[in-house]
Amino acid sequence: MLEASENNQLPAIPGKRYFTIGEVSDLCGVKPHVLRYWEQEFPDLSPVKRRGNRRYYQRQDVVLIRQIRSLLHEQGFTIGGARQKLGDSPSKKELTPYKQLLDQTISELEDILKTLD
Repeated sequence: MLEASENNQLPAIPGKRYFTIGEVSDLCGVKPHVLRYWEQEFPDLSPVKRRGNRRYYQRQDVVLIRQIRSLLHEQGFTIGGARQKLGDSPSKKELTPYKQLLDQTISELEDILKTLD
């Protein structure tokens, strides 16, 4: 499993439509039980549930989880503060999956540039 503290580098999000909780755990550097807890605390985080109540996260869920993780673990927000901060950002309707993907791609490219310098 990926350790989140390793240079704060998270792997790139693969170009898939759905991700299992284990894959999201590895992509975001948080354990599965934390993801399930965050689903209760952050209403915007709602993975698709299929056969046997298995969770399938979409790309926008992974991006949101990374934002939550950053707010809580790197910026020191409480759960309530992170929830409020996410609510203060542009409305959920404005943050389309394409905008989130673009933001994530820009962030990853900036990380690559920092590594090359």
